[in-house]
Amino acid sequence: EGIPNYPDASRFWQVVDKHKVNIFYTAPTAIRALMREGEAPVQKTSRKSLRLLGSVGEPINPEAWLWYHKNVGDGRCPIVDTWWQTETGGILITPLPGAIAQKPGSATLPFFGVEPVIVDAEGKVLEGATEGNLCIKDSWPGQMRTVFGDHERFVQTYFSTYAGMYFTGDGCRRDADGYYWITGRVDDVINVSGHRMGTAEVESALVAHPKVAEAAVVGYPHDIKGQGIYAYVTLKKGEVTSEELRKELVGWVRKEIGPIASPDLIQWAPGLPKTRSGKIMRRILRKIAANEYEALGDTSTLADPTVVEDLIENRMNRA
Repeated sequence: EGIPNYPDASRFWQVVDKHKVNIFYTAPTAIRALMREGEAPVQKTSRKSLRLLGSVGEPINPEAWLWYHKNVGDGRCPIVDTWWQTETGGILITPLPGAIAQKPGSATLPFFGVEPVIVDAEGKVLEGATEGNLCIKDSWPGQMRTVFGDHERFVQTYFSTYAGMYFTGDGCRRDADGYYWITGRVDDVINVSGHRMGTAEVESALVAHPKVAEAAVVGYPHDIKGQGIYAYVTLKKGEVTSEELRKELVGWVRKEIGPIASPDLIQWAPGLPKTRSGKIMRRILRKIAANEYEALGDTSTLADPTVVEDLIENRMNRA
C-alpha cells in the first residue's frame, strides 16, 4: 500500500479502516515518524477493527510504545513487542497477549522451547537481574542449520564467540521479574573515555524530550575521548531548531543518564535514512558522522535518497 505518510500521515489508518485490519505489525521507526505528525491523523480514523498491535525490527522506546498503545490502539489493544532474527526462523522472545503483564519497551519473556541466557564478555552466564550479551543456550524450533555453500562461515559467525551457544549479536538487560529488554546491537555500543554504552539508551533519552520525534545515535572518532557521541535529531511538527534547544537536549541527556552520555554533536535531521521497511540505515549515519560520506556503500534500498544528501550537506563533523 506504499509508504505510511503519503498522500498524508493517516495512510496506515485509512488502510486499516478500509480493509478491516485486525492485526497491525510495524517497526518502531515508523511509529516515531508518525508520532512527529501528532495525534490528529490517527484520531480522524476509526481503527475499531484492530485487536492486536505489533512492533519488530529494533528495540521500541517506552515513549513510542505508550503513544502507539494510547493513540493507535485506543488503550485497548495489547502490543506484541517481539524479538527475533531472520536467522532464528521465528519469534523467540515475545509477550503472550492477555496472558502476561506488559512493560513498555520490554520484549518480555522467552517463547515456548526457547532458552535465552545473558553472558559477559568472557562468556560467563549471568544470573538474576543483569545486563550483557544475549545468547541462546540450546536449539529451538525453526532455527537455521547452515549457510548454503558455506557451513564454516555459519559456525564462525554464530557459534564461535561463545562455545556451545548461539550468539545473537544483541545486548540485553534482564530485570528482577525476568523480563528481557533488548538494548541494541553489540556493535552499536560506543566506547567514550573507556565507558561502554548502548546507543539505544541515549536515543531513548533524547526521544523522551517533549520536542523530539526521533533520534539516532552513532559514535564518531574523537581526539580526546576515542569515540564521541553524534546524535541525529528529528523534531516534532511545529518545533523550531535553535542553538538553545541543542544545549537543552545535551542537558536533558545528562540529567536522564549522566554526564558521560552527553552528545558531543547534535545534527538536526528533517528525516533519517531508512529502508522501505522502515529500518534506519545506521551504517550511513556512521559514515556521515565520521566525515567519510564519499563511500556510503549500497544505498539502493533507501526509501528516500534525498534524506542522505541533506544530512551530508548539514553534517556537524566537518574536516
